[in-house]
Amino acid sequence: MCEAAAADGGGCGELRAPARRRRAPARSHPQPCVKCGQGSAALLIRLGDAFCRGCFRQYFVHKFRAMLGKNRVIFPGEKVLLALSGGPASSAMVQQVQEGLSRETAKRLRFVPGLIYVDEGSVRGQSPAQREQSLAHMETLLQETGFPYHLAYLEQALELPASILRPGPEQSSESGPSYKEAVDGFIQQQQWQEGDRDGGTSLPSTQDTPAGPSQRLPPATLTQELQRLFEAVETPTAREELLQMLRLHLILQTARTRGYTKVMTGESCTRVAIKLLTNLSLGRGAFLAVDTGFVDNRHGDVMVVRPMREYTAKEIAFYNHFFHVPTVIAPPLPTKRREKPSIHRLIERFLMGLQEDFPSTISTVYRTGEKLSPAPAIASCESERCLLCLCALDIAGEEELALEPTLIMDEPEFVENGCCQDAPLAGTESKAAFIPLLCYSCRLTFKELGPLATLPPYVRAEAQRRICRTEEMKQQSQEAPPEDKEHSKN
Repeated sequence: MCEAAAADGGGCGELRAPARRRRAPARSHPQPCVKCGQGSAALLIRLGDAFCRGCFRQYFVHKFRAMLGKNRVIFPGEKVLLALSGGPASSAMVQQVQEGLSRETAKRLRFVPGLIYVDEGSVRGQSPAQREQSLAHMETLLQETGFPYHLAYLEQALELPASILRPGPEQSSESGPSYKEAVDGFIQQQQWQEGDRDGGTSLPSTQDTPAGPSQRLPPATLTQELQRLFEAVETPTAREELLQMLRLHLILQTARTRGYTKVMTGESCTRVAIKLLTNLSLGRGAFLAVDTGFVDNRHGDVMVVRPMREYTAKEIAFYNHFFHVPTVIAPPLPTKRREKPSIHRLIERFLMGLQEDFPSTISTVYRTGEKLSPAPAIASCESERCLLCLCALDIAGEEELALEPTLIMDEPEFVENGCCQDAPLAGTESKAAFIPLLCYSCRLTFKELGPLATLPPYVRAEAQRRICRTEEMKQQSQEAPPEDKEHSKN
């Protein structure tokens, strides 16, 4: 049998190579468009989905409109802040909003947009000259949109108020009109204004004007403080989480001060799938629905929506290339590791490698996340809400988890008993005092954020307020008469 096998090109000691997938033979003639059947296909999105340029544009625009129309969370005349990073997905999102607001569109978008760009050059290894150049280029792109825009710096996150870590008052849907009533009222107002307008859009006017920075770069002291904060972080994974937290808090503060009730971010389907597995690896499995879903309303008065989550990175890249959408790619966070810089990059390489051989990998992970419920992330009161991510504290049965051995066991450094409102922020609390205020994932990240003195001041101020409030409630419960305690139990 060995000789027979050897005659066929193999033998007992020969190892056969694993079978690889056979690629479809290249076509000698162009495929027709699957939609119109007349033009030649310019791109192949998936196997069997070949589109010409015109049909691909219609497909791309319809998917964006369908995502907004299906969810019905953005009401007519509402102010929406578009978070623009300059990347392919957020740039394509801004382009879709521009086209949706033009008068040539059959069904125009009805909200009032604004733009925000957060400069992160100080922690991405850019020199002041490089930051000046990228900011000038980005401001030119923002001005070309014609929308009100806001340039922010990551250093400004160090001056945020502590209230950013508390959810604002959520708007009640019962007091306001329904979505259909709001649309009908907006159309009537639009028709009434048509007689007085010769051109432009029919959106209601807004007092928000393009807001450029009073000075091109923030003070050097703030930049140095921010760099010390990131240098003190022990791992690249925690550095990525810290950057995302500061960026989100800065965008939320801008939305609140400028009167925006919605924030649009540009996460694509590919980015959502990567974030699903990344957050699962970081212990945020209970919060995947709010971290990656279309709606994230954990902040109360400002809702985060993700209208680009149905698009793959391939579709966005083709759209930007065909229709000349300008993009600006920011450099990654500097790290000394090359092979495994962080969990975020490791998951990204893993999924993109699978996607090359199995094209349905990204969509499978994405569709799996669609089945998750946001209920585990909802907190009923402040004591059950995480200090950093504002999700529910998932620490019930803590002794049964693999959490207790990872906690910080340093001794508390309280210099006073009772409430510490008059005590300075530095030196009055230890990192161990922060642990009960954090969820499982934020505890693991917080442990790697370096010394307490380097943390953002608004995080320390809000933690101190919550710690003092907990101490006051304990004292009040101890001083309460026995009959009041029985009444509170009942």
